[in-house]
Amino acid sequence: MAAMMQPQIILLKEGTDTSQGKAQLVSNINACTAVADVVRTTLGPRGMDKLIHDDKGSVTISNDGATIMKLLDIVHPAAKILVDIAKSQDSEVGDGTTTVVLLAGEFLKEAKPFIEDGVHPQNLIRSYRTACHLAIEKIKQLAVSIEGKSLEEKKSLLAKCAATTLSSKLIGGEKEFFASMVVDAVIAIGNDDRLNMIGIKKVPGGNMRDSFLVNGVAFKKTFSYAGFEQQPKKFVNPKILLLNVELELKSEKENAEIRLTDPSQYQSIVDAEWNIIYDKLDKCVQSGAKVVLSRLAIGDLATQYFADRDIFCAGRVTEEDLQRVAAASGGTVQTSVNNIIDEVLGTCELFEERQVGNERFNIFSGCPSGLTATIVLRGGADQFIEEAERSLHDAIMIVRRALKNSTVVAGGGAIDMEISRYLRQHARTIAGKSQLFINSYAKALEVIPRQLCDNAGFDATDVLNKLRQKHALQSGEGANYGVDINTGGIADSFANFVWEPAVVKINAVNAATEAACLVLSVDETVKNPKLGIYVSLKIKMKVMKYLLGMKAFVASFAEDEALDLRLSKGWSS
Repeated sequence: MAAMMQPQIILLKEGTDTSQGKAQLVSNINACTAVADVVRTTLGPRGMDKLIHDDKGSVTISNDGATIMKLLDIVHPAAKILVDIAKSQDSEVGDGTTTVVLLAGEFLKEAKPFIEDGVHPQNLIRSYRTACHLAIEKIKQLAVSIEGKSLEEKKSLLAKCAATTLSSKLIGGEKEFFASMVVDAVIAIGNDDRLNMIGIKKVPGGNMRDSFLVNGVAFKKTFSYAGFEQQPKKFVNPKILLLNVELELKSEKENAEIRLTDPSQYQSIVDAEWNIIYDKLDKCVQSGAKVVLSRLAIGDLATQYFADRDIFCAGRVTEEDLQRVAAASGGTVQTSVNNIIDEVLGTCELFEERQVGNERFNIFSGCPSGLTATIVLRGGADQFIEEAERSLHDAIMIVRRALKNSTVVAGGGAIDMEISRYLRQHARTIAGKSQLFINSYAKALEVIPRQLCDNAGFDATDVLNKLRQKHALQSGEGANYGVDINTGGIADSFANFVWEPAVVKINAVNAATEAACLVLSVDETVKNPKLGIYVSLKIKMKVMKYLLGMKAFVASFAEDEALDLRLSKGWSS
């Protein structure tokens, strides 16, 4: 009786959706596995591409995990975790985005039977974190340093890392051509961490082999006025003046008002305006600069003025390109033309305007600082060039990371198989359920070589059995054996120069484990109600009542007016 008298406790707003327990956890795992299945086929040199088009009609063709995850409008809250780890992997190391999503999905897939059998998620999380720590330590042991090599040797090793990354991209057919270009670009910027110092300019037309690297800055010809064609288009060792100043006659602001007592005063105002612009132009010429670039407009008067004095000028240069010219030439961007000294002027060995496809490019090469480089990309379709740019971004990030961390591991699934073997061996030394959980973690790592085989059309079971046998050798000679994409067998990945920076694999394993543990630690999902049907119905009712009330008010007002009219007529009669 006392229990029946308990008042009902309402904690959450009406319409709130809550789901909890084992069923909820399994549902989250299924959602994450579904996301992993989307990018699964894009892994490796034989991976397929995805074509994604949005409601605006723009089309993207890509096999880059991070790009696909960004473009997929995923709404499931647990599955969004995989999107976040793909983004973090892309921003941190640039490559391995598909790997990290696949690993996280596989860890959860292996955990699912244990959850369904009633194992507490915290036991799994503990074992997964232990396995992750052991895996990362093993990767560090297997990593080979490229420190202490000469510059030529280092460039060759870095080119192999870049080629491994590019082999899984659309431009994989020309991976050697682009790998050396990427290495030269990264070495050109030295220790500068700013990736925007490497510019990538896209010019449709031609083929991939027409792409070229500029050891300096290249940007498309900006909007120009009459007189531009009379300017010289080539200089040797020119001085470069960089401005953030407008060099044109300014029109009056809207509603500007000038009161004059004498009409002759108007001419003095016009003359003063012309004198100001001529004074600015004279100071630019007196600086000795032969190339003048400005972020703001350079008008037709200034263009003709510079052309008459054999000076090249370009206005409305983008902020990014202007900063790259400043970094390369050693110049400083000026916000005033007063007191321009030689120290603020930049220089380069050669400046020229060159035709590239249908575009004209201003090219600064042989810059003294050499802290910038530009890759001019050619290709057929716009979508192809866009994907080529994303591929080069990944390769640039990889080379930069390899240059900083200088340790590499064998690719092609070799490192994954070796860690898997090591964890299985370690699991045998553990008593209790943890042995099963670490074994499942080890099995999940085999998804990378298995998927590489599936995507290439090989028999994954046969190849994996060969790899297990090779990695189990006591001598340890099979540690670097991975999938041979060309023959469908196995080969020494390290000897075949299929390398990747150790930091990529460490980051991928760490991020995937953390994501899997995060999903496993969630036991309840609460979805707050939106302005849904119930609320919108209430609003509609209120609006209708208001409108009905207004209608009644108008009707009564009209009746009162009619009565007043009848009364007035009656009184007047």
